[in-house]
Amino acid sequence: MLMHQHGIGAWVARRRLRSPDKVALVHGADATVTYAQFADAVDRVSAVLRGRGVGVGDAVAYLGENSPEFLQVMFGVAQVGAVFVPVNTRLAPPEVGHLLTDSAARVLIHDPEFAAPVAAALPAARPPQTVVTGEGTPQRPGLTRLTRAADAGHPGPAPTGPDDPAAIVYTSGTTGRAKGAVLTHGNLTWVALNCVVDYDVVSTDVALMISPLFHVASLGMGALPVILKGATMVVERGFEPGRALAQIARHRVTMLSGVPTTYQLLADHPDWATTDLSTLAKLTCGGSAVPTRILDAYEARGLSFSQGYGMTEASPGVTALPPAMTRAKQGSVGLPHFFTDVRITDPGGAVLPAGEVGQIEVAGPNVFPGYHGLPAATAEAFTADGWFRSGDLGRLDDDGCLHVSGRLKDMIISGGENIYPAEIELLLGEIDGVVSAAVIGVPDDRWGEVPWAVVTVREGARVDTAVVRAHLDGRIARYKLPRNVVIVDELPRTASGKVRKTQLRARFAG
Repeated sequence: MLMHQHGIGAWVARRRLRSPDKVALVHGADATVTYAQFADAVDRVSAVLRGRGVGVGDAVAYLGENSPEFLQVMFGVAQVGAVFVPVNTRLAPPEVGHLLTDSAARVLIHDPEFAAPVAAALPAARPPQTVVTGEGTPQRPGLTRLTRAADAGHPGPAPTGPDDPAAIVYTSGTTGRAKGAVLTHGNLTWVALNCVVDYDVVSTDVALMISPLFHVASLGMGALPVILKGATMVVERGFEPGRALAQIARHRVTMLSGVPTTYQLLADHPDWATTDLSTLAKLTCGGSAVPTRILDAYEARGLSFSQGYGMTEASPGVTALPPAMTRAKQGSVGLPHFFTDVRITDPGGAVLPAGEVGQIEVAGPNVFPGYHGLPAATAEAFTADGWFRSGDLGRLDDDGCLHVSGRLKDMIISGGENIYPAEIELLLGEIDGVVSAAVIGVPDDRWGEVPWAVVTVREGARVDTAVVRAHLDGRIARYKLPRNVVIVDELPRTASGKVRKTQLRARFAG
């Protein structure tokens, strides 16, 4: 009955056959869920969804923090052949409403604490059925109560092929409304396989999940490879540095994923120096390049990173830098994943040789087929020969490693010279006291535009234009040196953490 199901909906049932007594999830105060228990819970979620009329191709949205329920719902949705729509918990009600309307979600499952924003977000026309996680009430039973009463039998997953949609993940975007990237069962399978190959995920691994599962990086490159290999995931509802360090030691964690800020907060915590980190073997970092000060702190503890680059449309992994190359290729985001290809093209679409900066284009079985309900945007996103146009600038070096220069629209042209903000931002991250940085172009009568640095700094730190220029002078061309340094309380960011440079330009460039 299973073999006609070639999607992720069959994974947990297959895990139940292979490793029923293996711990799949650890959560809360050390509660454990075996793969057999996990698969049984997914069966019950599937029964609940079927009972609410959810079938093949229907969308089911989930708004909640990391929890076993998040994963049970995701696989339950896949098992009935429906489409999973993870919703960022930080979105405002109008943004949530857009996702629900655009995806035509039939059911919305959400944590109880989001009841008020959900009520404000529900579209007036064809609102989805809503179910809260937890017990709920006898009058309005929650997911826990519903699944307890549901049929525990395994009905067999709906027939699903690699090209069928598994999820719609909405891009945060820096302008305009979020677009729904349709990720197929094949996309999610191949991104998990890329991680298994390039990060050497094994069944004995213990992964600490501190990043939100509603982000495609945590989902596609965190949860899915772990479950595919039958490893163990420690599911944390949120990220608190002290608790994360305690969990690493308590559960002998081997795998950890995050962004540079995550790793900086861990290293800055008072318990950092005394926590047993001896089992940590696989640290992955995305979002931006890891600053030298963070590399130093981790290398002092015998740890190194695999840095990477990706995007929602690639499920999301595109490249990974092996830990052995971290220093030699510092500033690079690594080699294309095993089953993924990268090329660099000029504005006319011609492929550029190594060393030349152009648009990064991606191809591979992990690359999505298109945006939900947006055929024109989909057509514009792909080249005639099927490569996805990332909108990012970069170059490949002689060893095939990718160096990201920034967003195509963020490139600064000063006196006819191209300036790529990512290059400067990486160096700004080395300055003591700088927490985060963004470089933008500001109009200039003489040069057309000149770079400015907008930074957040640690309390008590002295960072000004003179300090920044002194640090950068001699390391980059003088026309790239920021003409001004502005200190702000925080940088405006999208829901996925990307800096909204359009807002910074509007504020400082007039």
